[in-house]
Amino acid sequence: MEYSAGPQAPVRLAVPGLRPALWRWLLRTARPAPARREAPRPGRPAGYPADGELPDGSARLPGCGAGAPPDPPPTISELYHAHRLNMVRLAVLLVDDRATAEDVVQDAFAALYKRHGEQLGEVDNALAYLRTSVVNAARSVLRRRRTARDYTPPYEANAPSAEERIVLDEEHREVFAALSGLTARRREVLVLRYWGDLTEAQIATTLGISRGSVKSLASRALDSLEKILEARS
Repeated sequence: MEYSAGPQAPVRLAVPGLRPALWRWLLRTARPAPARREAPRPGRPAGYPADGELPDGSARLPGCGAGAPPDPPPTISELYHAHRLNMVRLAVLLVDDRATAEDVVQDAFAALYKRHGEQLGEVDNALAYLRTSVVNAARSVLRRRRTARDYTPPYEANAPSAEERIVLDEEHREVFAALSGLTARRREVLVLRYWGDLTEAQIATTLGISRGSVKSLASRALDSLEKILEARS
């Protein structure tokens, strides 16, 4: 099964803190915020789950309310059309160039299809599975680059640079370059947390590490990134 990437539309990165001042503010203050809970309605005891919330505080999936059947799992085609672009954006932040990011995501979808086919009913969480595949593939790309004597990004002759194709302004480029100065694991945690907006638990599942490791890596990554940005300012 083959999926076409379609026209090379610009990928606009929704990186937190588009201006240096806002990004530095994020570095100083960004920490996982406590979950917001609704005030209990009259007649409900304190701590009673709010609407749309499970007893453990997690969000209730659409269609999974009391007495409602769960939504059917997506097909790989539905997953592709709904999430391919977001996966490419994620991969770009991890591998630094659009062409490689496209390949990483294409390979992840191809591997998912080869293993499970069009119907993903046997996949517990198809989107999380796909995200983990993209992160792992990006890590392999970076590992291969480190072992190569020379690395030249695979840009076509006379083609726009990766930064131009991603439509990065000056502030974007500053953060993009600073991310390249982090270790692969710290970069992964930072991108998943503050760009991907994943919870610590989701990041831990994606990377196969503990929540404590996620917290530690995020804190160290923020400290390192702040030093990198300050040195360049």
